[in-house]
Amino acid sequence: MSPLRMLYLVLAIWGTIHPMYYFMSWFLANGFSLSAMVDAWHVNAASSGLVWDLTIAAIALTVFVIAEVSVRKNWIALVAIPATFCIGVSCGLPLYLFLRSRPVR
Repeated sequence: MSPLRMLYLVLAIWGTIHPMYYFMSWFLANGFSLSAMVDAWHVNAASSGLVWDLTIAAIALTVFVIAEVSVRKNWIALVAIPATFCIGVSCGLPLYLFLRSRPVR
C-alpha cells in the first residue's frame, strides 16, 4: 500500500473515532435524542455556520462520489456516502479517497 493511500486510511479512521468520541459523550450526558443534538448544533451563529458548511461539503462530496462511481464503476466507493452522513465528512472524504486510490486490477 502506498504511503498516500495509508495516510487516507489513517485519516478515515481518525475521522471516525475522534468525532464519535464527542458524539457518544454528548449522548451519554444528554440521552439519545437526535433532535436535541441538532438543537445543540444551532445554539449560536458560529455553530450554525459550521453545521451548514459541513452539510454543503457533505452534499458536494456525495455528488462527486456518485459522478465518479458512475464513470469509474468503483461501486465499493459508494460506502463513503453513508459514512459521510452517519459519521461525518471527516470520515467520508478520506474513506472515499482511500477507496478511489486502490490499484486497478
